[in-house]
Amino acid sequence: MLDFFDISFVLLRSLKSPKATLLINIFRLNGVKSTAKLIGKTAIVTGCNTGIGKETVLDFYKRGARVIMACRSLDKAKQAKSDIEEACKDLSEKGDIVLAKCDLNSLKSVREFAQSVLDTEPQVNILVNNAGVMMCPKGETEDGFEIQFGTNHLAHFLLTMLLLPRIINSKPARIVTVSSAAHTRNSINFEDPNYKKRSYSSIEAYSQSKLANVLFSRELANKLKEHKIDGVNTYSLHPGVIKTELGRHLNDTLFSGARALIGFVFSPFMKTPKQGAQTTIYCAVDEKCANETGLYYSDCAVTSPSPNALKDDNAKRLWDMSVELVGLGAFNLFTAPDSGIKNK
Repeated sequence: MLDFFDISFVLLRSLKSPKATLLINIFRLNGVKSTAKLIGKTAIVTGCNTGIGKETVLDFYKRGARVIMACRSLDKAKQAKSDIEEACKDLSEKGDIVLAKCDLNSLKSVREFAQSVLDTEPQVNILVNNAGVMMCPKGETEDGFEIQFGTNHLAHFLLTMLLLPRIINSKPARIVTVSSAAHTRNSINFEDPNYKKRSYSSIEAYSQSKLANVLFSRELANKLKEHKIDGVNTYSLHPGVIKTELGRHLNDTLFSGARALIGFVFSPFMKTPKQGAQTTIYCAVDEKCANETGLYYSDCAVTSPSPNALKDDNAKRLWDMSVELVGLGAFNLFTAPDSGIKNK
């Protein structure tokens, strides 16, 4: 069973210092200052029927974007869409919201979603890899991957790569991947990333998946540079410790009542979903970071990730392993032509 002090350590690291976090929450209520419009732009946000993903969609919609909500549950996505449209009913320059099925627990579903986008959407200007699971009981995805590594990293890796030719053709474009300060706690076990041979730790697995997010974003930036592709920038980020449904598995991995106890202890230092979405929105739209790529952010500013997240050899090794695990083979999506849409 996961130790309570283990999760408390991760939360404290995520908060940086409680006093600083409390001040940030008080003085950054208004969030991103940029007034950039997204009229004529298309954005995709995964896992956005609730929490910071929903707030991200709301912001993009207000800026005039066509936003594709890529969600596992279309029923929940429909309700979120309705909530957003109701909240914005009096705005004149709002965008459009499209619902699409994308279950990151299944690479088949990811491929089907990506193909649907390629068939119908002439451009993808912003991709936000937001969806995730946290510290859940041991389990596997449909493809046999440890559920946190498979959902948080491999599914987003595949989605990004399948959409890459369209994203390149839509530049300037941004690819934003939501990680966590929990990435600082562990390294990636390249010999057994899916816990086939070692005992399972839900917090260790979560940390591994979040480190993979940072390394992926870093290596993607490097490979874009290697292929002399400019105008496509990558960002990874820590959104903060937020009052959302992400911690719904804590009662299973800790003890009954753990979620309520942790919420009570850390609640004064937690961000609301709106506050938690600000760094995602900053990386996706703000002019100040338009020429930055491959960096890691927290509280709408560049910050240093863990030493393990700065190891380019590990980033390359993770990339090669991910290509093999998701079945991309030797196909080079950095040089592949954009097939164009089928349904005009």
